[in-house]
Amino acid sequence: MSNKRVVVLISGSGSNLQAFIEAEKAGNLHAKIVGVISNKSGVFGLERAAKANIPTRVIEHGNFDSREAFDEALAKTIESFSPNLVILAGFMRILSAGFVQKFNGKLLNIHPSLLPKYTGLHTHRRALENKDTFHGTSVHFVTEELDGGPVIGQARLKLDLNDSESEVMAKVQQLEHKLYPEVASWFLTERLSMESEGIYFDNEKLTHPIIIDSE
Repeated sequence: MSNKRVVVLISGSGSNLQAFIEAEKAGNLHAKIVGVISNKSGVFGLERAAKANIPTRVIEHGNFDSREAFDEALAKTIESFSPNLVILAGFMRILSAGFVQKFNGKLLNIHPSLLPKYTGLHTHRRALENKDTFHGTSVHFVTEELDGGPVIGQARLKLDLNDSESEVMAKVQQLEHKLYPEVASWFLTERLSMESEGIYFDNEKLTHPIIIDSE
């Protein structure tokens, strides 16, 4: 059993959190989820964590005067769990530079597009409007640039332009639930790292994202 420790940050239903919980149960994560932190109370992701007997914390961002004050409290709570890796799983907060620097190299996020395409919101709508051939999701290290950190892995699908935005979202989420725990497991088994000169995977510098699943 690995002694690596993971903290997951959420803001909502926690579907990606559930994928991590299932990966841990199956022995594929190679780590223990030691804490789940939400910036909102009453969200379903907290119920998922409680059902899996994972300790939870709620830090309401509305109770703080500034983003920096919230991030400082968040950082202290994360550090209390002594994690090796911090996972952003639908955590709907823009993080301050100080926070990102504190966890530099051990902070992962997933974004519902094939980055660098479509940073920000409404990614599925934009892909449909632009009649893209492929669409998907990307896991990246978090840096100070929003959705701009180095991309590690991507999962993609052939975009059906007859699909609605919600149908595309559902298909992409299925890809997310496979991709995200797999990329995290690379980090947790020390196959993946972010160095000052770039990302390394199996001791080789990555020159482009690893495509996990495509059709």
